[in-house]
Amino acid sequence: MLNKQSEDFLYSNKVKTLARRMFRSKRAISPILATLLLIVIAVAAIVVTYAWIMTYMGNAGQQAGVMLYKANVNFYSQGGTEKIDIDIGNSGTSDTAILRVYCGPEKGNLTEQTPTQTVPIALSGGSIARATIDYNWSPGEAYYFKVISTTGQTLPEWPEQAPAS
Repeated sequence: MLNKQSEDFLYSNKVKTLARRMFRSKRAISPILATLLLIVIAVAAIVVTYAWIMTYMGNAGQQAGVMLYKANVNFYSQGGTEKIDIDIGNSGTSDTAILRVYCGPEKGNLTEQTPTQTVPIALSGGSIARATIDYNWSPGEAYYFKVISTTGQTLPEWPEQAPAS
């Protein structure tokens, strides 16, 4: 029994000694290299974040300068031709111009229309411009419109109903 206890004691000491040697012999990067690596990672993250924010702010600032809105839509006949006046406003501070006007009887089925005015139609900041199109409209029917400016801003599709008579 005494031999068994001494063997167990010696065995447990050997295991402890081997474990200590293993933990001591493990190599790791030095604290200086670890600190430098963390600094490089942090700087890279800051640079990427800065670039993303500056790109986002640059695009958002440019778009905020032009803010299109629908001011009025008027359906009428003149000399036997059906016409539609589309008044587009710019509540922003930057100037733009109306480049394309789309119209159609269904939301997903719009065709480009040629305004009677010379395109592009100037639209300065804080003003309203009119685009007149010749379009065969039917009384009481709903029509969809979409406007695109030269600066890339789009006035999304919106419906208007032609007068009943």
